[in-house]
Amino acid sequence: MGSDVEALGEASIQLFVIVRLLILGYCIFYFARPFLLNKKKAFWIGIAYSAAMISLYFIPPVFDDGFAAYGAGLLAALFVMCRIDRRNYRQKIFITVTFGILRWLILSINNIFYNVFYWWVLDREEIELYPWRNFVAFILLCILDCVLEYTLMMLVIRCIQKAYLYKRQEMSTKELLMLLIPSVAGITQYWLMRSYKSRGQKEFQIYDGLVAVHYIILVLVIVVVIWLFQNIRARQEEKLQNELFAAQIESMKHHIGQVEALYRDIRGIRHDMTNHILTLERLCEGNALEEAKVYVSDLKRELSEAAGEIRSGNPVTDVILQEQKREAERKNITFHSDFHYPMGTKMNAFDISVILNNALQNAMEHAEHEKEGSVSIRSYRSGNAYMIEICNSFSGDLQWDTESGLPLTSKRSAGHGCGLVNIRKAAGKYFGDIDIALKDGKFCLSVMLMLE
Repeated sequence: MGSDVEALGEASIQLFVIVRLLILGYCIFYFARPFLLNKKKAFWIGIAYSAAMISLYFIPPVFDDGFAAYGAGLLAALFVMCRIDRRNYRQKIFITVTFGILRWLILSINNIFYNVFYWWVLDREEIELYPWRNFVAFILLCILDCVLEYTLMMLVIRCIQKAYLYKRQEMSTKELLMLLIPSVAGITQYWLMRSYKSRGQKEFQIYDGLVAVHYIILVLVIVVVIWLFQNIRARQEEKLQNELFAAQIESMKHHIGQVEALYRDIRGIRHDMTNHILTLERLCEGNALEEAKVYVSDLKRELSEAAGEIRSGNPVTDVILQEQKREAERKNITFHSDFHYPMGTKMNAFDISVILNNALQNAMEHAEHEKEGSVSIRSYRSGNAYMIEICNSFSGDLQWDTESGLPLTSKRSAGHGCGLVNIRKAAGKYFGDIDIALKDGKFCLSVMLMLE
């Protein structure tokens, strides 16, 4: 009877080891998934980790140290993570190392609780005298151990995921080192305490309690540092948005100044119109028709230069489109405008200018790198919806942010990539949104605004 229970106990230990490794595989999959572009393949990370760890458990010892064995499992997960999503490798190192450190700290916390339960449940004479009771109690403790470890791991992982706001942004080497310092400090202290206990020091429950509290503090430090770092970055993003908004205001002041100059020119022409008419009358009375034609041609040219070639229905949008047209001519980019301001609506010219400025500037940036660069803009109404479409020649590929639905940018210059965010904000004021499509070698941005 005793030998059967002992054999069953050995089999149960192996089963619980496999279950624990599968749980850890699920935890690292759950941890890494929000940081990846291709979330559908993220489960392979957990499979690679669990498969590597289970293989090392059953294969004759390759590593003399369990830490090295777990390191091999983490390397397998990191390799698969990098194969699934070939970008932001420093962030993947951060995810892998942080998970490994959290796993060791939480395992240590869990073992202390397990030992307390063991002393309380199994270290009793009435249990030790009955092998089957001992086995059942052992199974219940193992289940409790797995549940507690899974609960603690998922709780910490969710806290980190919630604190880590900018999951799609590239992580620099300095940021990686800063975020890993608490983890490295935690594992160093873990090994120091483990070394202290391995010297045969007498164990006391109060000592184990203090160690558990210390490990919990280390885990909290890791989470808090990530939270503080992300809050600093959030304030930087807010500052950048404020700077961009200030730049938009300055741009609007510039446009308003140009509109005022345009009106001054038009008023000057109107002021001289009486003289122009008298001159034409005298030329006609004297049958100087050729001179009159030349005079009319010069007058038309002067009017055209003063008013600009583009007539969109609003002086602010006229100036913006005219500036972009001149910029396109300087860069040898074909520019076509069929934009018409929605007259008779409550649409704010400032919001439209934000959309036009950001969209056309982005379009110009990409079109100037193409062999035959082109930019086009048109607008039309469809029921209560007012549509603006801006297209530019584009021969590259796009990577998408699954959270925002916007293309990712590889540029790290200040302000780059915020244009589409500003356009979406402006459209949101009118219960609208944006849509992006690649078709016929063109990048097309569609902006929908609801008029009523």
